[in-house]
Amino acid sequence: MTDPGWPALEGLEREPDPLRRAAEVIRAGSPRYTGVYLYALRDRELVLRAHAGRPTPHLRIPVGRGVCGRAAATGAHQVVADVASDPDYLACSAETRSECVVLVRRDGEVVGQIDIDSDLPHAFDQDDVRRLEAAARLIAPYL
Repeated sequence: MTDPGWPALEGLEREPDPLRRAAEVIRAGSPRYTGVYLYALRDRELVLRAHAGRPTPHLRIPVGRGVCGRAAATGAHQVVADVASDPDYLACSAETRSECVVLVRRDGEVVGQIDIDSDLPHAFDQDDVRRLEAAARLIAPYL
């Protein structure tokens, strides 16, 4: 079932690379999203599976390290309005000003996350989080 907030994610099962397609669709969801990174949780490490937008040097992130690792360690989404003020922030780009991490769950267990960067401070709000939670439900089978 496709969430009405993401009609472009319908049919991911027919895509040759469903996670890459999902990253592209999510990035196109807002001009504020400069980088979208889809990580799978493997053991105690987040592993980059797909991205759209700017590349990242962070192909693997230990749980507990950075904003992404903090989300995995705490089991809670993270919205960082100003990355310069967050001591856990791991820079992907010098232009990034804010970050949003939404966990992906399957059968109640965290299996990965959607990580989004923006060049705008305070770029993310609860509407973004709700929309990304809907996207997370749609991509969960592929992580």
